[in-house]
Amino acid sequence: MSARFTIKKLGAQGDGIAETESGDLFIPFTLPGETVTAARERDRAMLMAVLEASPLRIDPACRHFTECGGCALQHFEAAAYRQWKRDKVVHALKGIDCDIGELVACAPHTRRRVVLAARRTETGMLLGFNRHLSPEIISISECPISLPEIVGALDRLKALADLICATTKSFRMAVTVTGSGLDVAAHESGKLGENQRRIASNFVMAQGFARLSIDDEIIIEPRKPVVMFGSVAVAVPPGAFLQATEAAEQTMADIVGAHLERAKKVADLFAGCGSFALRLAAKSEVHAVEGDAAALSALDRGSRFATGLKRVTGERRDLFRRPLTFKELNAFDGLVFDPPRAGAEDQSKQIARSDVPFVAAVSCNPVTLARDLRILIDGGYTLKSVTPIDQFLWSPHVEAVALLEKPRRRR
Repeated sequence: MSARFTIKKLGAQGDGIAETESGDLFIPFTLPGETVTAARERDRAMLMAVLEASPLRIDPACRHFTECGGCALQHFEAAAYRQWKRDKVVHALKGIDCDIGELVACAPHTRRRVVLAARRTETGMLLGFNRHLSPEIISISECPISLPEIVGALDRLKALADLICATTKSFRMAVTVTGSGLDVAAHESGKLGENQRRIASNFVMAQGFARLSIDDEIIIEPRKPVVMFGSVAVAVPPGAFLQATEAAEQTMADIVGAHLERAKKVADLFAGCGSFALRLAAKSEVHAVEGDAAALSALDRGSRFATGLKRVTGERRDLFRRPLTFKELNAFDGLVFDPPRAGAEDQSKQIARSDVPFVAAVSCNPVTLARDLRILIDGGYTLKSVTPIDQFLWSPHVEAVALLEKPRRRR
Protein backbone atom coordinates (compact mmCIF):
# COMPACT_ATOMS: atom_id res chain seq x y z
CA MET A 1 0.00 0.00 0.00
CA SER A 2 1.42 3.37 -1.02
CA ALA A 3 1.49 6.57 1.00
CA ARG A 4 2.57 10.17 0.53
CA PHE A 5 5.98 11.38 1.73
CA THR A 6 8.13 14.51 1.58
CA ILE A 7 11.85 14.07 0.97
CA LYS A 8 14.01 16.02 3.43
CA LYS A 9 17.55 15.12 2.34
CA LEU A 10 19.73 12.62 0.51
CA GLY A 11 21.29 9.72 2.38
CA ALA A 12 24.82 8.42 2.00
CA GLN A 13 23.76 5.94 -0.70
CA GLY A 14 21.92 8.58 -2.73
CA ASP A 15 18.43 7.62 -1.55
CA GLY A 16 15.97 10.32 -0.57
CA ILE A 17 15.12 10.33 3.13
CA ALA A 18 11.62 11.04 4.42
CA GLU A 19 11.09 11.59 8.14
CA THR A 20 8.28 9.49 9.63
CA GLU A 21 7.01 8.79 13.14
CA SER A 22 8.79 5.43 13.12
CA GLY A 23 12.08 6.83 11.84
CA ASP A 24 13.80 7.70 8.59
CA LEU A 25 12.42 6.14 5.42
CA PHE A 26 14.75 5.64 2.45
CA ILE A 27 13.21 6.13 -1.00
CA PRO A 28 15.53 5.71 -4.00
CA PHE A 29 15.47 7.97 -7.08
CA THR A 30 14.06 10.97 -5.19
CA LEU A 31 15.44 14.41 -4.33
CA PRO A 32 15.16 16.81 -1.38
CA GLY A 33 11.96 18.86 -1.41
CA GLU A 34 9.99 16.41 -3.52
CA THR A 35 6.59 15.05 -2.60
CA VAL A 36 6.18 11.45 -3.68
CA THR A 37 4.05 8.39 -3.23
CA ALA A 38 5.88 5.22 -2.29
CA ALA A 39 5.15 1.68 -1.12
CA ARG A 40 6.77 1.18 2.26
CA GLU A 41 8.52 -1.95 3.50
CA ARG A 42 10.20 -1.47 6.89
CA ASP A 43 12.73 1.40 6.55
CA ARG A 44 12.72 1.42 2.74
CA ALA A 45 10.10 2.21 0.13
CA MET A 46 9.59 1.78 -3.59
CA LEU A 47 8.92 5.00 -5.47
CA MET A 48 5.52 4.94 -7.13
CA ALA A 49 5.14 8.52 -8.39
CA VAL A 50 6.66 11.99 -8.04
CA LEU A 51 3.81 14.37 -7.19
CA GLU A 52 5.88 17.54 -6.79
CA ALA A 53 9.29 17.43 -8.46
CA SER A 54 12.41 19.26 -7.35
CA PRO A 55 13.75 21.93 -9.73
CA LEU A 56 16.96 19.89 -9.61
CA ARG A 57 15.29 16.85 -11.19
CA ILE A 58 16.43 16.19 -14.76
CA ASP A 59 15.75 13.52 -17.36
CA PRO A 60 18.02 10.49 -16.86
CA ALA A 61 20.65 9.61 -19.43
CA CYS A 62 19.62 5.96 -19.70
CA ARG A 63 16.37 4.20 -20.54
CA HIS A 64 17.11 1.57 -17.88
CA PHE A 65 17.46 4.05 -15.01
CA THR A 66 15.38 3.17 -11.91
CA GLU A 67 15.12 -0.44 -13.10
CA CYS A 68 18.84 -1.21 -13.37
CA GLY A 69 20.61 -0.87 -10.04
CA GLY A 70 23.89 0.29 -11.56
CA CYS A 71 23.19 4.03 -11.22
CA ALA A 72 21.49 5.88 -8.37
CA LEU A 73 21.63 9.57 -9.32
CA GLN A 74 21.05 10.16 -13.04
CA HIS A 75 18.00 12.26 -12.13
CA PHE A 76 20.11 14.81 -10.19
CA GLU A 77 21.12 18.09 -11.90
CA ALA A 78 24.85 18.00 -12.68
CA ALA A 79 26.13 20.90 -10.56
CA ALA A 80 24.07 19.89 -7.53
CA TYR A 81 25.14 16.27 -7.98
CA ARG A 82 28.81 17.25 -8.03
CA GLN A 83 28.36 19.36 -4.89
CA TRP A 84 26.68 16.44 -3.13
CA LYS A 85 29.56 14.16 -4.10
CA ARG A 86 32.15 16.63 -2.79
CA ASP A 87 30.13 17.09 0.40
CA LYS A 88 30.42 13.36 1.09
CA VAL A 89 34.15 13.86 1.50
CA VAL A 90 33.68 17.12 3.43
CA HIS A 91 31.31 15.48 5.91
CA ALA A 92 33.50 12.40 6.34
CA LEU A 93 36.48 14.63 7.17
CA LYS A 94 34.54 16.86 9.55
CA GLY A 95 36.81 17.80 12.41
CA ILE A 96 39.95 17.48 10.30
CA ASP A 97 41.40 20.82 9.24
CA CYS A 98 42.28 20.54 5.56
CA ASP A 99 41.89 22.03 2.10
CA ILE A 100 39.34 19.96 0.17
CA GLY A 101 39.49 20.71 -3.53
CA GLU A 102 36.69 20.81 -6.05
CA LEU A 103 35.39 17.49 -7.32
CA VAL A 104 37.23 16.22 -10.38
CA ALA A 105 34.45 15.10 -12.72
CA CYS A 106 34.62 12.09 -15.02
CA ALA A 107 32.75 12.03 -18.31
CA PRO A 108 30.10 9.50 -19.33
CA HIS A 109 31.08 6.59 -21.59
CA THR A 110 34.50 6.20 -19.93
CA ARG A 111 34.17 3.23 -17.56
CA ARG A 112 36.49 0.48 -18.78
CA ARG A 113 35.43 -2.32 -16.45
CA VAL A 114 31.93 -3.50 -15.55
CA VAL A 115 30.62 -6.56 -13.75
CA LEU A 116 27.56 -7.93 -15.51
CA ALA A 117 25.08 -10.43 -14.10
CA ALA A 118 23.90 -13.36 -16.22
CA ARG A 119 21.33 -16.12 -15.90
CA ARG A 120 19.70 -18.63 -18.20
CA THR A 121 15.91 -18.55 -18.06
CA GLU A 122 13.12 -20.42 -19.82
CA THR A 123 12.95 -17.62 -22.38
CA GLY A 124 16.68 -17.35 -22.98
CA MET A 125 19.81 -15.77 -21.56
CA LEU A 126 19.65 -12.65 -19.43
CA LEU A 127 22.67 -10.33 -19.30
CA GLY A 128 22.70 -6.99 -17.55
CA PHE A 129 22.77 -5.56 -14.05
CA ASN A 130 20.81 -6.43 -10.92
CA ARG A 131 17.70 -4.44 -10.16
CA HIS A 132 18.17 -1.93 -7.33
CA LEU A 133 18.58 -3.93 -4.08
CA SER A 134 17.39 -7.11 -5.79
CA PRO A 135 18.87 -10.30 -7.27
CA GLU A 136 16.62 -9.88 -10.31
CA ILE A 137 18.62 -9.24 -13.48
CA ILE A 138 17.61 -6.38 -15.77
CA SER A 139 18.67 -6.99 -19.36
CA ILE A 140 20.32 -3.87 -20.79
CA SER A 141 20.78 -2.54 -24.30
CA GLU A 142 22.69 0.63 -23.39
CA CYS A 143 24.89 1.94 -20.58
CA PRO A 144 25.94 5.60 -20.58
CA ILE A 145 28.74 5.11 -18.06
CA SER A 146 30.54 2.38 -20.01
CA LEU A 147 33.01 2.62 -22.85
CA PRO A 148 31.50 2.05 -26.32
CA GLU A 149 33.62 -1.08 -26.67
CA ILE A 150 31.58 -2.69 -23.89
CA VAL A 151 28.17 -1.43 -24.99
CA GLY A 152 28.83 -2.43 -28.59
CA ALA A 153 29.67 -5.97 -27.48
CA LEU A 154 26.61 -6.62 -25.27
CA ASP A 155 24.94 -8.99 -27.73
CA ARG A 156 28.17 -10.93 -28.24
CA LEU A 157 28.78 -11.06 -24.49
CA LYS A 158 25.26 -12.38 -24.02
CA ALA A 159 25.96 -15.10 -26.59
CA LEU A 160 29.20 -15.97 -24.79
CA ALA A 161 27.37 -16.13 -21.46
CA ASP A 162 24.98 -18.63 -23.02
CA LEU A 163 27.88 -20.76 -24.26
CA ILE A 164 29.66 -20.95 -20.90
CA CYS A 165 26.60 -21.26 -18.67
CA ALA A 166 26.66 -24.58 -16.81
CA THR A 167 24.46 -23.60 -13.88
CA THR A 168 20.84 -22.81 -13.12
CA LYS A 169 21.94 -19.95 -10.88
CA SER A 170 23.00 -16.44 -11.79
CA PHE A 171 26.69 -15.75 -12.32
CA ARG A 172 28.98 -12.78 -12.89
CA MET A 173 30.93 -11.67 -15.95
CA ALA A 174 33.56 -8.98 -15.43
CA VAL A 175 34.36 -7.28 -18.72
CA THR A 176 37.43 -5.07 -19.07
CA VAL A 177 38.50 -3.01 -22.06
CA THR A 178 42.22 -3.49 -22.63
CA GLY A 179 44.63 -2.43 -25.34
CA SER A 180 44.37 -5.85 -26.94
CA GLY A 181 40.61 -6.41 -26.74
CA LEU A 182 37.96 -7.35 -24.20
CA ASP A 183 39.06 -9.40 -21.21
CA VAL A 184 36.11 -11.48 -19.99
CA ALA A 185 36.28 -13.09 -16.55
CA ALA A 186 33.30 -15.22 -15.52
CA HIS A 187 32.67 -16.34 -11.96
CA GLU A 188 30.40 -19.16 -10.74
CA SER A 189 29.16 -20.01 -14.24
CA GLY A 190 29.64 -23.74 -13.62
CA LYS A 191 32.15 -26.34 -14.77
CA LEU A 192 32.53 -26.56 -18.54
CA GLY A 193 32.69 -29.83 -20.41
CA GLU A 194 35.34 -30.28 -23.08
CA ASN A 195 32.89 -29.56 -25.89
CA GLN A 196 31.69 -26.39 -24.18
CA ARG A 197 35.28 -25.23 -23.73
CA ARG A 198 36.02 -25.80 -27.39
CA ILE A 199 32.89 -23.99 -28.60
CA ALA A 200 33.45 -21.06 -26.21
CA SER A 201 37.11 -20.82 -27.24
CA ASN A 202 36.20 -20.74 -30.92
CA PHE A 203 33.65 -18.01 -30.22
CA VAL A 204 36.20 -15.90 -28.32
CA MET A 205 38.64 -16.25 -31.21
CA ALA A 206 36.01 -15.33 -33.78
CA GLN A 207 34.89 -12.25 -31.83
CA GLY A 208 38.41 -10.92 -31.31
CA PHE A 209 38.23 -10.98 -27.52
CA ALA A 210 41.59 -10.97 -25.75
CA ARG A 211 40.83 -13.59 -23.11
CA LEU A 212 38.18 -15.71 -21.44
CA SER A 213 38.71 -16.95 -17.91
CA ILE A 214 36.34 -18.76 -15.57
CA ASP A 215 36.95 -18.61 -11.83
CA ASP A 216 40.47 -17.32 -12.59
CA GLU A 217 41.26 -20.29 -14.88
CA ILE A 218 42.25 -19.11 -18.35
CA ILE A 219 40.07 -20.92 -20.90
CA ILE A 220 41.62 -19.19 -23.90
CA GLU A 221 43.92 -16.21 -24.31
CA PRO A 222 44.41 -15.27 -27.98
CA ARG A 223 46.24 -12.12 -26.87
CA LYS A 224 47.47 -11.05 -23.45
CA PRO A 225 45.21 -8.27 -22.12
CA VAL A 226 47.50 -5.27 -21.85
CA VAL A 227 46.91 -1.96 -20.09
CA MET A 228 49.23 1.05 -20.02
CA PHE A 229 50.43 2.52 -16.75
CA GLY A 230 52.06 5.67 -18.04
CA SER A 231 54.54 4.46 -20.65
CA VAL A 232 54.68 0.90 -19.28
CA ALA A 233 52.64 -1.92 -20.80
CA VAL A 234 51.38 -4.48 -18.29
CA ALA A 235 49.69 -7.78 -19.11
CA VAL A 236 47.12 -8.03 -16.34
CA PRO A 237 46.03 -11.35 -14.78
CA PRO A 238 42.40 -12.54 -14.67
CA GLY A 239 40.38 -10.60 -12.12
CA ALA A 240 43.04 -7.93 -11.69
CA PHE A 241 42.01 -4.74 -9.91
CA LEU A 242 41.98 -1.67 -12.16
CA GLN A 243 40.66 1.81 -11.51
CA ALA A 244 37.22 2.20 -13.07
CA THR A 245 38.32 4.79 -15.64
CA GLU A 246 41.64 5.58 -17.25
CA ALA A 247 41.05 9.31 -16.80
CA ALA A 248 40.55 8.98 -13.04
CA GLU A 249 43.60 6.75 -12.74
CA GLN A 250 45.72 9.30 -14.61
CA THR A 251 44.39 12.15 -12.46
CA MET A 252 45.27 10.26 -9.28
CA ALA A 253 48.69 9.34 -10.63
CA ASP A 254 49.40 12.96 -11.58
CA ILE A 255 48.45 14.22 -8.09
CA VAL A 256 50.50 11.53 -6.37
CA GLY A 257 53.44 11.96 -8.74
CA ALA A 258 53.63 15.71 -8.19
CA HIS A 259 53.59 15.23 -4.41
CA LEU A 260 56.33 12.60 -4.46
CA GLU A 261 58.52 14.13 -7.17
CA ARG A 262 61.29 15.02 -4.68
CA ALA A 263 61.41 11.50 -3.25
CA LYS A 264 64.31 9.31 -4.34
CA LYS A 265 62.95 6.08 -2.84
CA VAL A 266 59.20 5.47 -2.80
CA ALA A 267 57.12 2.70 -1.23
CA ASP A 268 53.88 1.79 -3.01
CA LEU A 269 51.65 -0.13 -0.60
CA PHE A 270 48.69 -2.16 -1.91
CA ALA A 271 50.41 -1.70 -5.27
CA GLY A 272 48.20 -3.96 -7.39
CA CYS A 273 49.52 -4.34 -10.92
CA GLY A 274 51.54 -1.12 -10.67
CA SER A 275 49.32 1.79 -11.68
CA PHE A 276 51.26 4.07 -9.32
CA ALA A 277 54.57 2.22 -8.98
CA LEU A 278 55.36 2.03 -12.67
CA ARG A 279 54.58 5.71 -13.24
CA LEU A 280 56.59 6.79 -10.19
CA ALA A 281 59.54 4.67 -11.34
CA ALA A 282 60.19 7.15 -14.14
CA LYS A 283 61.77 9.43 -11.49
CA SER A 284 62.23 7.39 -8.30
CA GLU A 285 63.28 3.98 -7.11
CA VAL A 286 60.11 2.14 -6.11
CA HIS A 287 59.43 -0.74 -3.76
CA ALA A 288 55.98 -2.20 -4.52
CA VAL A 289 54.22 -4.21 -1.82
CA GLU A 290 51.15 -6.26 -2.73
CA GLY A 291 49.41 -9.30 -1.28
CA ASP A 292 48.18 -10.80 -4.55
CA ALA A 293 50.87 -12.90 -6.24
CA ALA A 294 49.44 -12.62 -9.76
CA ALA A 295 49.18 -8.83 -9.59
CA LEU A 296 52.72 -8.51 -8.23
CA SER A 297 54.03 -10.81 -10.96
CA ALA A 298 52.34 -8.66 -13.62
CA LEU A 299 53.93 -5.54 -12.12
CA ASP A 300 57.34 -7.22 -12.08
CA ARG A 301 57.09 -8.33 -15.72
CA GLY A 302 55.97 -4.87 -16.77
CA SER A 303 58.95 -3.23 -15.08
CA ARG A 304 61.43 -5.72 -16.52
CA PHE A 305 60.34 -5.17 -20.11
CA ALA A 306 60.07 -1.37 -19.76
CA THR A 307 62.83 1.07 -20.58
CA GLY A 308 63.80 4.28 -18.82
CA LEU A 309 62.70 3.26 -15.33
CA LYS A 310 64.54 3.53 -12.06
CA ARG A 311 64.94 0.36 -10.01
CA VAL A 312 61.64 -1.37 -9.18
CA THR A 313 61.47 -4.08 -6.52
CA GLY A 314 58.48 -6.08 -5.36
CA GLU A 315 57.42 -7.78 -2.16
CA ARG A 316 54.46 -10.07 -1.64
CA ARG A 317 52.99 -9.27 1.73
CA ASP A 318 49.57 -9.19 3.36
CA LEU A 319 49.57 -5.66 4.71
CA PHE A 320 46.48 -6.28 6.82
CA ARG A 321 48.14 -9.11 8.71
CA ARG A 322 51.70 -7.81 8.54
CA PRO A 323 51.97 -4.09 7.79
CA LEU A 324 55.35 -2.59 7.03
CA THR A 325 56.84 -1.42 10.31
CA PHE A 326 57.86 2.18 10.88
CA LYS A 327 61.49 1.06 10.89
CA GLU A 328 61.07 -0.51 7.45
CA LEU A 329 59.25 2.58 6.20
CA ASN A 330 62.06 4.87 7.30
CA ALA A 331 64.11 3.57 4.36
CA PHE A 332 61.85 5.65 2.08
CA ASP A 333 61.32 9.35 1.59
CA GLY A 334 58.01 8.97 -0.24
CA LEU A 335 55.02 6.67 0.14
CA VAL A 336 51.65 6.04 -1.51
CA PHE A 337 49.01 3.65 -0.22
CA ASP A 338 45.75 2.69 -1.94
CA PRO A 339 43.95 0.08 0.18
CA PRO A 340 40.53 -1.54 -0.37
CA ARG A 341 37.38 0.07 1.07
CA ALA A 342 38.23 -1.15 4.57
CA GLY A 343 41.18 1.23 4.60
CA ALA A 344 44.55 0.57 6.23
CA GLU A 345 44.21 1.22 9.94
CA ASP A 346 47.11 -0.91 11.17
CA GLN A 347 49.38 0.19 8.33
CA SER A 348 48.49 3.82 9.02
CA LYS A 349 49.61 3.40 12.63
CA GLN A 350 53.04 2.32 11.40
CA ILE A 351 53.22 5.16 8.87
CA ALA A 352 52.32 7.59 11.65
CA ARG A 353 55.31 6.40 13.69
CA SER A 354 57.66 6.72 10.71
CA ASP A 355 59.41 9.83 9.44
CA VAL A 356 58.62 9.39 5.75
CA PRO A 357 58.34 13.05 4.70
CA PHE A 358 55.89 12.73 1.80
CA VAL A 359 52.80 10.51 1.94
CA ALA A 360 49.87 10.14 -0.46
CA ALA A 361 46.72 8.31 0.65
CA VAL A 362 44.27 7.12 -2.02
CA SER A 363 40.84 5.87 -1.00
CA CYS A 364 37.46 4.87 -2.39
CA ASN A 365 35.84 5.22 1.05
CA PRO A 366 35.83 8.68 2.70
CA VAL A 367 34.87 7.20 6.08
CA THR A 368 37.88 4.90 6.39
CA LEU A 369 40.05 7.57 4.80
CA ALA A 370 39.06 9.97 7.59
CA ARG A 371 39.99 7.38 10.21
CA ASP A 372 43.38 6.72 8.61
CA LEU A 373 44.12 10.42 8.14
CA ARG A 374 43.35 11.10 11.80
CA ILE A 375 45.91 8.44 12.75
CA LEU A 376 48.53 10.08 10.51
CA ILE A 377 47.78 13.59 11.76
CA ASP A 378 47.99 12.46 15.38
CA GLY A 379 51.38 10.98 14.46
CA GLY A 380 52.73 14.34 13.36
CA TYR A 381 51.69 14.60 9.72
CA THR A 382 50.23 17.76 8.23
CA LEU A 383 47.37 17.23 5.80
CA LYS A 384 48.06 19.48 2.82
CA SER A 385 45.12 18.74 0.54
CA VAL A 386 42.33 16.32 -0.35
CA THR A 387 41.06 15.96 -3.91
CA PRO A 388 37.70 14.21 -4.48
CA ILE A 389 37.41 12.36 -7.81
CA ASP A 390 34.11 11.21 -9.29
CA GLN A 391 35.19 8.12 -11.18
CA PHE A 392 32.01 6.26 -10.16
CA LEU A 393 29.62 8.42 -12.14
CA TRP A 394 26.00 8.60 -10.90
CA SER A 395 26.76 6.26 -8.01
CA PRO A 396 27.12 7.23 -4.33
CA HIS A 397 30.80 6.27 -4.35
CA VAL A 398 33.63 8.79 -4.53
CA GLU A 399 37.41 8.48 -4.71
CA ALA A 400 39.80 10.83 -2.92
CA VAL A 401 43.53 11.53 -2.85
CA ALA A 402 45.02 13.02 0.33
CA LEU A 403 48.53 14.48 0.50
CA LEU A 404 50.50 14.69 3.75
CA GLU A 405 53.91 15.88 4.88
CA LYS A 406 56.07 15.53 7.98
CA PRO A 407 59.45 17.12 8.73
CA ARG A 408 62.08 14.40 8.61
CA ARG A 409 64.01 13.83 11.80
CA ARG A 410 67.77 13.84 11.60
CA ARG A 411 69.31 10.45 12.08
